Amino acid sequence: MTTPADYLSEQLQANDLLTPETAMILGSGLGGMTDEMEIELSVPYEDVPTLEASTVEGHAGRFVVGTVGEVSVLGMDGRVHYYETGDMDPIVAPIRALGELGCERLLITNAAGGINADYEPGDVMLIEDHINMQGTNPLIGRAGLGDGPMFPDMTNAYSPDLLAAARDLAADSSLTIHDGGVYAGMPGPSYETPAEIEMLDTVGADAVGMSTVPEVIVANQLGMDVVGMSTITNYAAGVVGDPLSHEEVVETIKTIEDDLRTYVTALLQRFPELE
Repeated sequence: MTTPADYLSEQLQANDLLTPETAMILGSGLGGMTDEMEIELSVPYEDVPTLEASTVEGHAGRFVVGTVGEVSVLGMDGRVHYYETGDMDPIVAPIRALGELGCERLLITNAAGGINADYEPGDVMLIEDHINMQGTNPLIGRAGLGDGPMFPDMTNAYSPDLLAAARDLAADSSLTIHDGGVYAGMPGPSYETPAEIEMLDTVGADAVGMSTVPEVIVANQLGMDVVGMSTITNYAAGVVGDPLSHEEVVETIKTIEDDLRTYVTALLQRFPELE
């Protein structure tokens, strides 16, 4: 059976393209980042054997290969979430494909609710660590099958070198960028209750979302260096008392999308220097 990595490799070869060393995942509303790319190949997820299309607004659901500035990138324009499938395999199968293709670095973006009292909608949080609250682990049933260690170390799940590069660029950005936050990954799709947010605040979470954690776990198992950032699109439940909606998430991202693309583009240019 043709695997996702086999299929993508065939598409790259058919278009005389090499596998980029850098991959990125564009979360809710961030598909506009592809406007910064000179796209050379676009492959819808549903065309790739065993992969599933995203059903969420703001997630185009395709692989794109091209250049951002001077850097060659393999991008995931949108993602599939655990709440869409109830199964971890469709969430992480694209990450396994990236690792099998030979991608060495992974930039992950997401939309998140702000728990930290210093965070406001429109801010960006650089992820230093995460808390897995999704009730499962993508390695269960897959660990030890030849695609990485059974017990991968997560001490530096987010690469200190890539995080340092992101920090260096933050001062020159017009965005408000918070350094070294903790992301809590919840299963969704309902937003959290105020009591759940109070619990997450107590255990040290700065922001909360419904993605990223499974992807980071598998990327680490496969030996990829990861850098992550959350766009704070709303106050988490109970922080200010306002109701939450996905429309608010998308609208907030639109207000900072241009500045975020500029920042991410500059960060990608730093990656080759870190080799």
